[in-house]
Amino acid sequence: MSIFRTKSVERSVQDTEAPEHQLRRSLSALDLTVFGVGVIVGTGIFVLTGQVARDTSGPAVALSFVVAGVVCALAALCYAEFASTVPVAGSAYTFSYATIGEFPAWIVGWDLMLELALGGAVVAVGWSGYLSELLATFGIHLPASLAGEHATFNIPAVLVVLALTAVLVAGIKLSSRVNLVVVAIKVTVVLLVIVAGLFFIKGANYTPFVPSAQPTPAVGGLKAPLIQVMFGISPVAYGLAGIFSGAAVVFFAFIGFDVVATAAEETRKPQRDLPIGIIASLVVCTVLYVAVSLVVVGMQPYNRLSRSAPLAGAFRAVGQDWLATVISVGALAGLTTVVMILMLGQSRIFFAMSRDNLLPRGLAAVHPRFGTPYRITIIIGVVTALLAGLIPLSALAELVNIGTLFAFVLVSVGVVVLRRTRPDLPRAFRTPLVPLVPALSVMACIYLMLNLPVETWLRFLIWMAIGIVVYFVYGMRHSRVSEDRAASAG
Repeated sequence: MSIFRTKSVERSVQDTEAPEHQLRRSLSALDLTVFGVGVIVGTGIFVLTGQVARDTSGPAVALSFVVAGVVCALAALCYAEFASTVPVAGSAYTFSYATIGEFPAWIVGWDLMLELALGGAVVAVGWSGYLSELLATFGIHLPASLAGEHATFNIPAVLVVLALTAVLVAGIKLSSRVNLVVVAIKVTVVLLVIVAGLFFIKGANYTPFVPSAQPTPAVGGLKAPLIQVMFGISPVAYGLAGIFSGAAVVFFAFIGFDVVATAAEETRKPQRDLPIGIIASLVVCTVLYVAVSLVVVGMQPYNRLSRSAPLAGAFRAVGQDWLATVISVGALAGLTTVVMILMLGQSRIFFAMSRDNLLPRGLAAVHPRFGTPYRITIIIGVVTALLAGLIPLSALAELVNIGTLFAFVLVSVGVVVLRRTRPDLPRAFRTPLVPLVPALSVMACIYLMLNLPVETWLRFLIWMAIGIVVYFVYGMRHSRVSEDRAASAG
């Protein structure tokens, strides 16, 4: 019973045709692109622009977004090849199962559970905070104990998660329509910010575009970046190093494009549409991020930008308070789609793991009317709602980042492995310059992981240790691939 047994691509595709586990194919390339934009454009564009410009990169924050976009593009090219070659739900879990083996696939699936569940809950808490601020502008004040990050029981966060769970259960096409409407609202707000901001730009605010490098205050103990502990490399603000340090922060504004790959089984023409959806959503969001960051640092000196609400603060600084309210509406819309698509991604990964018997197979049942994995979706919705309602999760948000980067590393390695083990497979999209592009992706992701605090690594390793125990106690014993091989041998 090798823990590195693989599941063939042909078997993975065959499983998608089983009537009891068959998802409905109703998504187009446009739907996938909108899903990608919906999950990527969130708090990053409304918060990180000011935070990174003020503390790390100065006006060159736009270059930090470009660097982060390039790093994501390397991983996106690898995802695009896999998604078009293995058009099966599960994303990095399914890709790893077909190339590296069952145990690594379980590990990445377990890792993505943490990333997506925790990510959805964190964003729901942020949604509640924006709702409280927006209502306050109209004279409606929610009790601090019931809304916002420090609430005793966060009712708005719970309600938005449960409402989105109902949408996800009701069908993928309904989910895509709701997502389209909300994404249209937030992209309109972003474009309004860009166009309106152009009238208030002062050229002097771009000088110097790359401020002189300055050492940042030392951070010690468990909060120190792992790269500092291992190699004695201390972080630097501004200058060329500041641009790359800023990229390590704004990279997390791009997290989510990989969720597009989880909808592979619900795409009408996956070989063509998945690469388009993954790459197009990343390009659109990179352009929006760069444009917004250039506008906001042009409107207000970078050292005066607000860390928590830089866009709204910049417009208030030029006497345009009404636009600050519009930005809050855009942020609220932005976070709504992020929560929904993170839960969508997690439900499809759980679905794939349950279909392989690594989790209880009964969870993979598809609703006879809606064609969605309703049991898994409801369980995820309830758990995410409880996390969002009861736990202040801001301190754990970096676990989302390390989990995503770990998945990127495995997918990048998997592309090279599958090229060598199955060169015969038809590939509608091929990652260019293999193995150079996957190698660059792995190195870039590991570099960003090393910039995360030691405490984040410790929490990640503890979660992984729990996952290893669950695999050997349950998953390995019930594995469908193992059962099939035993039956064939017998």
